[in-house]
Amino acid sequence: MKGIILAGGTGSRLFPTTLAVSKQLFPIGDKPMIYYPLSTLMLAGITDILVITTPGDLPQYRRLLGDGSQLGLNLTYAVQPEPKGLAEAFIIGADHIAGGPVALVLGDNIFHGQRFYDLLQQHLTGVRGCVLFGYPVTDPGRYGVGETDDEGRLVALEEKPKHPRSNRAITGLYGYDSDVVDIAKNLRPSARGELEITDVNRTYLRSGRAELVDLGRGFAWLDTGTPESLLQASLYVRTLEERQGVRIACVEEVALRMGFIDAESCYELGRRLGSSDYGRYVMDIAKEFS
Repeated sequence: MKGIILAGGTGSRLFPTTLAVSKQLFPIGDKPMIYYPLSTLMLAGITDILVITTPGDLPQYRRLLGDGSQLGLNLTYAVQPEPKGLAEAFIIGADHIAGGPVALVLGDNIFHGQRFYDLLQQHLTGVRGCVLFGYPVTDPGRYGVGETDDEGRLVALEEKPKHPRSNRAITGLYGYDSDVVDIAKNLRPSARGELEITDVNRTYLRSGRAELVDLGRGFAWLDTGTPESLLQASLYVRTLEERQGVRIACVEEVALRMGFIDAESCYELGRRLGSSDYGRYVMDIAKEFS
């Protein structure tokens, strides 16, 4: 399975800061925001990942992540000149997807929870159709919403409904089979001129090939698109890390635990980070595996 991180857009809800810096490079805790969606794909066992961003921001991502080889990954890059909808990611990434399954994660979404690895392995391995991940929220009218029947089967999808029939928001993590590229290419732009991912999901739903996986208790989903949510995400991450003594979305640790790199390589990555607490943590983790 291939992976795509969509890290484009203008970040207008965070103006004026995002006039100078890409939102997905903002720090959440002690690491860049993009580490969180990157670690999600890595936990799913995905090593071939396309990062889609704006022309102006692409050099910053290359500087931060390089080609990914230091983490045992193959990272490539593409640009989305204008924000024309999430579904455009599949058109931009058609050559990368190359007729196989793909997982898309939004660059400003943070996922965390016990057994997250097991859940990803279960539902993103051998995807047939479309796999969506739902999360209960108190304000579903702000999101795309999935409605299920009494047996948990997905029966309807609504985009920012005025009168939601469900509280299950559709999160920014999606799994698709190889049909997604053709589906995206045949979409018509919405009233706001974008290719909507909800329309992709509805196409799968109409053919009976859409599944909604509930992220319930024990999971956290954070959408960091506003100043308030950025602060909440940082507080959540720092609180857990300080109490538990582990770091969330430490990509070097994930790469080591997933077997993408060995302990010696992990230690060297930590050493390069100098005297930072993050670097010392990476080196300590590597020592545990030596």
